[in-house]
This record gives sequence, structure tokens and C-alpha cells, in this order.
Amino acid sequence: MPAALRSAANLSFKQLYYLVTLRETLNFTRAAERCFVTQSTLSGGLKELESTLGVTLVERDRQNVRFTTLGESVADMAYRLLSDGQDLVTRCQTEQDPTQGVLHLGAIPTIAPFLLPKLLRDLRQSMPKLRVILREEPTHTLLQQVDRGELDLAILALPMDVGRLHTETLFSEELWLVASAEDAYAKLEKPQLNKLDTQRLLLLSEGHCLSEHTLQACERAQRGRALTTSEIEATSVATLVQMVEAGLGVALLPEMAIQSRLLQGSDVIARPLATPAPKRDIALVRRPTQSSNIVTETVKRLATALRPHQASGAKRSTVSQRKR
Repeated sequence: MPAALRSAANLSFKQLYYLVTLRETLNFTRAAERCFVTQSTLSGGLKELESTLGVTLVERDRQNVRFTTLGESVADMAYRLLSDGQDLVTRCQTEQDPTQGVLHLGAIPTIAPFLLPKLLRDLRQSMPKLRVILREEPTHTLLQQVDRGELDLAILALPMDVGRLHTETLFSEELWLVASAEDAYAKLEKPQLNKLDTQRLLLLSEGHCLSEHTLQACERAQRGRALTTSEIEATSVATLVQMVEAGLGVALLPEMAIQSRLLQGSDVIARPLATPAPKRDIALVRRPTQSSNIVTETVKRLATALRPHQASGAKRSTVSQRKR
């Protein structure tokens, strides 16, 4: 065994778990309670870790807990080591039957309500013994949770920097323009994005990747010109539609939201944009160390279930769902 590996062999996963738990709580008492050990056991484990590494990771006094700069970096690496260790355990546990077990699945808010109900129903039919625990979070939160091993898979929209994580693109979809029925843009058959008045453009609040994709598409269409958008922001797609209906501006929405009848009963019109229309890629994200049968089988079945969605999403038509 190489000397470097012999040195690493002295590390304890339990000590690393103490470290990341303390980082999350910044309190020895709460960290010990979460780890189900005494405070002295947790403190002793951290001191052994620092002794093994030969560095100071945590600065302690009676009132505060502070991580050193190196301690922050080591804690980040500890998260990844722990998630890789969990992948090893899961790989062995699911070797016999890849269709049963627990799958932690995440999705962003601009995908979850439109895609997951049918997707999970199909998954339940094909893998009835599989228990799926779902989380709906913004992109950056999902990426962090997958990287740390808190989630097995996440469904999100690209382009997006995913770091070390592995992506598998499932399908692409266009972004459509939505406007109130009385708006001039609603009367155009195929509005041109390069002629859009971005000062009337409504966005989701910070943290939603749909806003980033919208701005990127507008910047490309308007050849990099500085954009000025509406100062009004929405916290959800449903709220965004209500703001458009109120005549406060226009917005870009993913095609899956339009096809899900989100606009039904409203005075909002959806129009496909002129070619080349902006698109986003829907992808599965997972850790590169994941090789468990349950994850591999789930990815395969999710991809199969989404092929019909990709085909139906290819239709381009004007959608008007006004209440008659």
C-alpha cells in the first residue's frame, strides 16, 4: 500500500461525520445530540482528527465555535468522502434487487409540479417496491445535496455549472412567451425575442435558474446589449402567471409548464417564440461515484418514461387557455 494511502487509513468516517455535523450546527452540544454521542466523545473525536492531520480545524472558546479557513475546506472534502462512503454501502445493499430500496430524488420548482406527478406514477408501476423521497429545492441547493450524499439524484435544467457531478440529458424544451390577452405581444403569432422590451420582463426571484436562462436567452438575442428588466419579481411560477395576467409585464415559461394547463382559467396567452427559440436541457444529476443498481436502474427507467414527453414537447402551437 502506498505511504499516502497508509496515512489516509488512519482517518475515521465517524470523525469526519463529527466534523461536518459541527460545521452545520456550530454548537458542540447540538452536534453531539445529532450524532447521538456525548459532548466529550465528539470533542475527543475532533481532537483526534486534528492530531491525525496535524492541523487546527476548529477554534473553540466557551461561547463560540469558529472553523479555520483550512477547516472549512476540510469539511467540504469530508462531505464528499462521506457521500462516497454511502455510495459504497448502497452499492452493496442493492446488489441483489435493484428495484427495491429508498431513492432520494430532488427537482427544481420549475420542473417538479409539471413533470414529476406522471413520472413518479410510472416509476411506481415499474418499480413498486421502490420508496421515493422527494425534495423540491432551487438548483444550487439540489447540487449541494447531491454532492453531499443527501440526495441520490436530482432533475434540473441546464446549462448550469454542476462541478464534479455527472449529468445525463433527458430532453430539451423551448421557453415560450406569456402575456395577458390584451397585451400587444399576445397578438403576435411568433414574437421575436430580439425585439422584446426587456423593461417589461418579469422574472422569478434570485435562486431560480429559470431567471438565469431567461436573461441568457435575451442577452444572446439582443447581441449582448445591457438589459434592464422589471424590478418586480415572483417567488413561484404560479405567482409569475398571476402578475402577467394583471398586466404587470411579460415572462418566459418552460414548455412543460404551458402543456400542463398551468394557464387554464386565466387571461394569459402563451406564444412560441420565433426561430431560433431559446431552449433549456432537462437533465439528471448524480455523483460520479454512484454505481448502485438502484440508481442505475432508476436512471434507465426515468429516461424511458421521459421519451414520450420529449416527443410530445416537439409540437409547436399557440396556446390560449382563457376562461370562456
